[in-house]
Amino acid sequence: MLFKIPLNAMAVVCAAGVTLLASAGAHAETFRWAGTTDPQTLDPHASNSAPVLGFLNNVYEGLVRRDKNMQVEPALATSWEKLDAGGWRFNLRKGVTYQNGSAFTADDVLFSYERAASEESDVRSWFAPVSEVIVVDEHTVDFMTTAPNPLFPSSIANFMIMDREWSTENGAERPSKEAENFATLNANGTGAFSVASRDPGVRTELVPNADWWDTFESNITKAVFTPIGQSATGMAALLSGEIDFISPIPLQDVPRMKERSGFTVHEGIEARVIMFGFKHDSDALMFSDDVSGKNPFQDVRVRQAAYQAIDVETLISKIMRGNAQAAAQLVSADMNGYSKNLNQRLAFDPDAAKALLADAGYPDGFSFGLQCPNDRYINDESICNAAASMMAKVGLNAKLTSMPVRNYWPELREDKFDMYLLGWSPGTFDAEHPIRFLASTPNEEKKLGSWNFGAWSNARVDELLPMIQTELDESKRQAMVDEAHKLMQDEVAYIPLYVQPLIWATSDNIDLTQRSDNFFILRWVTVN
Repeated sequence: MLFKIPLNAMAVVCAAGVTLLASAGAHAETFRWAGTTDPQTLDPHASNSAPVLGFLNNVYEGLVRRDKNMQVEPALATSWEKLDAGGWRFNLRKGVTYQNGSAFTADDVLFSYERAASEESDVRSWFAPVSEVIVVDEHTVDFMTTAPNPLFPSSIANFMIMDREWSTENGAERPSKEAENFATLNANGTGAFSVASRDPGVRTELVPNADWWDTFESNITKAVFTPIGQSATGMAALLSGEIDFISPIPLQDVPRMKERSGFTVHEGIEARVIMFGFKHDSDALMFSDDVSGKNPFQDVRVRQAAYQAIDVETLISKIMRGNAQAAAQLVSADMNGYSKNLNQRLAFDPDAAKALLADAGYPDGFSFGLQCPNDRYINDESICNAAASMMAKVGLNAKLTSMPVRNYWPELREDKFDMYLLGWSPGTFDAEHPIRFLASTPNEEKKLGSWNFGAWSNARVDELLPMIQTELDESKRQAMVDEAHKLMQDEVAYIPLYVQPLIWATSDNIDLTQRSDNFFILRWVTVN
């Protein structure tokens, strides 16, 4: 079924091309791009995942945004300042309208906060430090925090503002993670592009927002996104001219594409660490054939055995074709808060892994369920297959189940795993981010640990987090982050594997910006 924007918004769309041509001095251009993962929803508060947030950054906007170099800059707020009472005041941009013509006001910020911080939201952890939001006047909003929070403006760079009136009229007052509502399939933002049509999993068409408040750097008059799950199909579409851009491309095709005339390979390092997680809080494995009523992964020796059974360097060289960096922490070396003295992984050592299993009471190993996506990360299914083979050599027999990401996240949220694959890119580019989302004891009331699927829990890490969030002295703060990283390493809360590369390909008439968060921003694309 095709979902189209209302006729009154279509009038805006029809005028958009003329406005763009006049401002950019370019001719009308259709841009066609593809990726492996379709955004599972158009609701900006329903999914805290890069495919959704990256896509919707083209349609919705926040109070702040990140520029081409990942620095925070004004968006719907023109400025912000700390409050003596604890918190931040945001001064809002005047004269901004939504794509349906409604005016943007401070009340929309309050509504969006209430919506994004609700129990139904998947991004509620962003607002764990917030005690209250106060509308000072139509263009001023105060976010009060429970303690000084120097990271707060950067922590909400992907907090997208929705129109209260539009959401209420269409029964979308709250986000819906599982079922559908109007905001799942339709959008009304203030951003550079509008959703002209949406056929989930098949095709989404965007057009420029003629009334956007900022200046376009793009000459696109229509952008068409098509999810293509099979890499060979995607490459064929690029080579034949059916699409102009694809992300990612198969690593084995990179050398050939670099030599091929008419195409450009865009390479970089993403701010995303790929890791394995465990089910820590369950007293029994769900998918074991030979262990009943027990969960061996609750024993740190077993978790360490799994860690030391996996040869990450081989995964990088063989599966990732050398296009990745080994990781020892849940953040890369480019992130603020990276612990320089904790940069060594545990050694790949199958004999040590076997000894650890025997010491833990599993000399013959055991079987367990390993859940992985097959269309979310680069070579995700292949990585899981290879790691499963490595673990099997020490007696850890993984029963691998791979699935599309649209099914994967619900499975993890329903605890249908023993061990799982996850990639994490900190939205704040700071180590506090994964500590809050992945290492804090899950607590819905405090909005913590929302992506800590295995429910790993450490009282000291929970104690450190608010101190990390509020400490202004950089050396003291780094010491706290180092302690948290050390605790996660010592307890093998996760098995960090590597930092994922960015590998994009385009026809050579495309100019674009590649950001390390892997967000594809259309307003920086030019078709030559």
